[in-house]
Amino acid sequence: MNRRSLALAALVLGSAACSRLTAPVDDQVTPMPEPVAAASAEPAAPAPAPTPTPAPAPPPKPEMIKASHILVAYKGAMRADPAIKRTKEEAKKLAADLQKKAQKEDFAALAKKQSDDKGSGANGGELGEFSRTQMVKPFADAAFALKPGEVSAVVESDFGFHIIK
Repeated sequence: MNRRSLALAALVLGSAACSRLTAPVDDQVTPMPEPVAAASAEPAAPAPAPTPTPAPAPPPKPEMIKASHILVAYKGAMRADPAIKRTKEEAKKLAADLQKKAQKEDFAALAKKQSDDKGSGANGGELGEFSRTQMVKPFADAAFALKPGEVSAVVESDFGFHIIK
């Protein structure tokens, strides 16, 4: 081989070896990011101003009512005075009689004489203003269903029997 042939062979072998050093193997290729498009001559429209978040609304006020009641308790009812000896059946009958009287007579006077709730009874049965959640469910449901001045049917709760106005 002459020098020229040797040089050409070295060049071919060298370039093959160099390509191995400079060209990555296919499974090691890291993709290049896409070129960013050149900015257009027109300026981009400004981003809209963020909409302010409205202040949270205050929680709704609970519906409040005023009512009066006459309580007829019985032995074993929740918070019943230990002096009460009437049975549940006797209390229910007495409550039915008082409900009829409450339709015709002065409710406050009847509550003062007949209510087993000594706190409100002394005030004519007046309970003051309250929300639905402040009373036991059967009582609240009946009281909130009444029209002003209306007297309820007999309502039973764990405390006894109520007549509500």
